[in-house]
Amino acid sequence: MRFGYGTNGFANHRLADALAVIADLGYAGVALTLDHAHLDPFAPDLRRRTAAVGRRLAELGLGVVIETGARYLLDPWRKHEPTLLSDEPAKRAEFLRLAVDVGADLGAEAVSFWSGVAPAELAGDEAWQRLVSGCAALVEHAQRRGMPLGFEPEPGMLVEDLAGFRKLAAALGDPEPLRLTLDIGHCRCNEPAPVPDCVRAAGPRLAHVQIDDMRRGTHEHLELGTGEIDFPPVLAALAEVGYRGLVAVELPRHSHAAPALAERSLAFLRDAETVGVPA
Repeated sequence: MRFGYGTNGFANHRLADALAVIADLGYAGVALTLDHAHLDPFAPDLRRRTAAVGRRLAELGLGVVIETGARYLLDPWRKHEPTLLSDEPAKRAEFLRLAVDVGADLGAEAVSFWSGVAPAELAGDEAWQRLVSGCAALVEHAQRRGMPLGFEPEPGMLVEDLAGFRKLAAALGDPEPLRLTLDIGHCRCNEPAPVPDCVRAAGPRLAHVQIDDMRRGTHEHLELGTGEIDFPPVLAALAEVGYRGLVAVELPRHSHAAPALAERSLAFLRDAETVGVPA
């Protein structure tokens, strides 16, 4: 299994240093969150900087998925705003288009994104229409660039579970570029089915997998082994569905201990894989 680590868990490192640590620890890839310090898509010379990152990834032998969950990249006052559901979604739409371009230039395996939280004053039907419209434009751009999209159901957002993803995909006509980013912790947090069953249900549409521990009903990313998830059956289910993409550790609030935590996480996953996946 190809394990990766998210750069949003290395927020206090320069990107070049974070990539080197992740590779030196033995990870196969990286989930790269485009952000102020890590390949800012709005800074000058994006193509040149992207090419330099691409060369470094190749030197280190790292696969890459592009993540778009930067907290204050678009608005210094409001976390994750604007979204595709906002009254003025243009900045988010531009960011997602740039993410697709960066992903295509890097040869990324997918670009991951989510719906956002619906504004309190917005009617449900209008929020849904905004999401479908924004996703349709992004899918069209991704199709032109040959870039798979991984839509991530996120607890508390308009699309927060697998049922919501299926509804969105159907509304868009099940386009080929639109696939699924599955966060294993989110499955424990708010899906009714056991986590391995969620993996099996998602298997045919998987573009990317994020992995972290979590507890039922609480959206808090925890170090592996400190929550409620039994990981060997989860990794066995990923093997069962034939998933070959990155399984990237997603711990965005643990940058203060990134190298040690990344080392522990990889050891944990390798042990869990040995237990859960038959030879």
